[in-house]
Amino acid sequence: MGSVQEFFEGLPGRVDPERIAGMNNTYLFEVEGAGTWKVAVADGTIEVTEGGDDADATFSASEENFEKIVSGEQNPTTAYMTGKLKIKGDMGAAMKLQKIF
Repeated sequence: MGSVQEFFEGLPGRVDPERIAGMNNTYLFEVEGAGTWKVAVADGTIEVTEGGDDADATFSASEENFEKIVSGEQNPTTAYMTGKLKIKGDMGAAMKLQKIF
C-alpha cells in the first residue's frame, strides 16, 4: 500500500457500490502525522474530502497504526481495544464501516 493520502484518494474506486447500498453515514479519519479526511457514504457512493470537522463517527490513529489496519496487519477491533484506534461518536455507524474495508 502507498501513503495514507493515496489510500483515501483511491478509496471510492475500491469499494463495491452494492456493499454500501442503503448506508448514509459520514466518517472522519484523523491520522496523526498524515492528515484528516472525511468519508461520506451515501447509498452506494463514496465521497472523500481532505479535512473536515463534523461526522457521525470519528476515528483517530497514528499513521503507523492506520497503515497496519488498512493493510490487514492489525485487526481494527484489537487496535480499538488496545487504544491504538480511538472512536468517537455513533458506534453503530462505526460498525457499518466494516462493509467498506
